[in-house]
Amino acid sequence: MSAERRVSYETPHAHVAVARLERPAKRNAFDVAMLRQLAEAYTRYEEDADARCMVVSCAGDHFTAGLDLAEVGPQVASGALLFPDDLVDPLGLRGRARTKPVIVAVRGWCLTIGIELMLAADIRLAADDTRFGQIEINRGIFPFGGATLRFPQIAGWGDAMRWLLTGDMFDATEARRIGLVQEITSPEALEARALALAESVASRAPLGVQATLASARAAIEDSFEASVAALQPQIESLMATDDAAEGVRSFVERREAEFHGR
Repeated sequence: MSAERRVSYETPHAHVAVARLERPAKRNAFDVAMLRQLAEAYTRYEEDADARCMVVSCAGDHFTAGLDLAEVGPQVASGALLFPDDLVDPLGLRGRARTKPVIVAVRGWCLTIGIELMLAADIRLAADDTRFGQIEINRGIFPFGGATLRFPQIAGWGDAMRWLLTGDMFDATEARRIGLVQEITSPEALEARALALAESVASRAPLGVQATLASARAAIEDSFEASVAALQPQIESLMATDDAAEGVRSFVERREAEFHGR
């Protein structure tokens, strides 16, 4: 990583990782170093065989004020990618793909790339003080990190365009109404709730979780028909795993299953 830490990575609980934005003095605005460090954290999670779910959260009162356009803008204008192709792309647009679940927990300002990181994640939580804005259009550009692709899928065309085309700010209640977030908490309870959800996901059969993600993603990104055709081979493969056998044993023995990802 770069010398100055802008994103931390830790595993505070069994099978759960946390990537935390660590630039609170700049309201966690992303410069080039911070973008790379986030991709490095996602890559570390992807390659960590013991980590089954990751929470992305923030230090300070704000998830992110968006991109530091004074530095990142010229890079983008020159054709440079936000994230190197040899690392996992947190926006899920190119380069290495993520195969394990991510929960994003936001608070305070959540602007531009912050929303796009949420849209690319699997479960999204917000504190009740969060203010959202996909405000690129106010700066003479447009969202280029996935919002134009995913926001209409999640919120529906009209609600997505309401915020994409105006650049207006909206609150956590509206984010919940349009499906951008699944739960709203107090700022104090936010990370604990995200970790509790991550622990719940991590306690499930990891191969089954990854297959669920892959199947659902393929139905959206590829085609419904191709996803249907893949269902039988996928379940046959899973049924042959030790985890599937453990699932049956735990059912018969009326106990919680202990899964090992094999």
